[in-house]
Amino acid sequence: MTEIFSNIEIIKAHSSQTLEQQKFAKENQSVFKYLLKQVKINALTTPIMEILGSIAIGMVIYVGSTEVLEGRMTSGEFVSFAAALFMLYTPIKRISKLYNQSQDSVVAHERMFELLHTKATIVSGNTELSSPIDSLALHNVSLSYDEQMAVHNISLQAKKGDSIALVGDSGAGKSSLVNLLVRFYDPSGGSITINGENYQDYTLHSLHQKIGYVTQRVYIFNDSIAYNVSYGDIYDEQRVIEALQKAHAMEFVEKLELGIHSILSENGDNLSGGQRQRISLARALYKNPEILILDEATSALDNKSEALIQEALDVLKPDMITFTVAHRLSTIENADIILVFEEGEIICRGSHAVLLSTCAVYAKLSKTN
Repeated sequence: MTEIFSNIEIIKAHSSQTLEQQKFAKENQSVFKYLLKQVKINALTTPIMEILGSIAIGMVIYVGSTEVLEGRMTSGEFVSFAAALFMLYTPIKRISKLYNQSQDSVVAHERMFELLHTKATIVSGNTELSSPIDSLALHNVSLSYDEQMAVHNISLQAKKGDSIALVGDSGAGKSSLVNLLVRFYDPSGGSITINGENYQDYTLHSLHQKIGYVTQRVYIFNDSIAYNVSYGDIYDEQRVIEALQKAHAMEFVEKLELGIHSILSENGDNLSGGQRQRISLARALYKNPEILILDEATSALDNKSEALIQEALDVLKPDMITFTVAHRLSTIENADIILVFEEGEIICRGSHAVLLSTCAVYAKLSKTN
């Protein structure tokens, strides 16, 4: 159901409501079957216990009366035994009900402890990254998902003020490299250093406080614009306004009745794609990051908005290291270094002008743009 609600626009656009209803009915029937089985077992427990209890009582009376009549047992002993047996009947019924309830508890216990025993693969370091980031370096870095190599033998040097662009076909390894920089994954081989120190030694909190990350998929919370922009940081209204201005979002925010305090619906459905992207960019700029990562951050913007944001980023450029993943080469023509990816490797690197004349893959990408 969550998948259906999240993709309702696609479902309507393809008129696939009937297909989704059939899929839901199938899954719902499967759940219903197991629930019905549970109800049947619970419903049968009491009658079965009553029948077994009645049979047991009948046998006790028959055997006991026979023993009394034949003189092997006194009537007092028989009454005492029968009374003790009848007193056990109610506790035994309760035990049978507890068994059914315990089965639910056992399943819940197994699932809960499976989660509790799961160990984090990305472990925070012990050193606070408090000093300004002056340099970042990748030393023969590789990353593999299971057995599939996503990034192979990448080396790179960057210092404050550098603007680095990552280009290449889909699946070439650009986003995988970005995931390494944000430390969503650790390198399978090689190392990444910040200010000469392995970035795995730094605490995740202090590392992420230095990084502004705008993803391909824009995340909007069902809260005010101000909350969305200042998310994860101390709220400062003036900083919110400045971040929105840098992202050229104030032009539409000011038109809203409550301005920055306007409430956004779930997933930002009351904004356009470009507006959501500018809110996401403002969120990254609110942190005053020292490493700014833009993963297709302007893909939903019109040319005018894209140009204005590029101007704003050019002003901020000297204070940070900027990584830009782009398919539209017009957004990265002024980058200091352009890295061309193919099958997880950097096959060309250099400025826009140099790559046009020396890198066939980049020249091809330029023509398709």
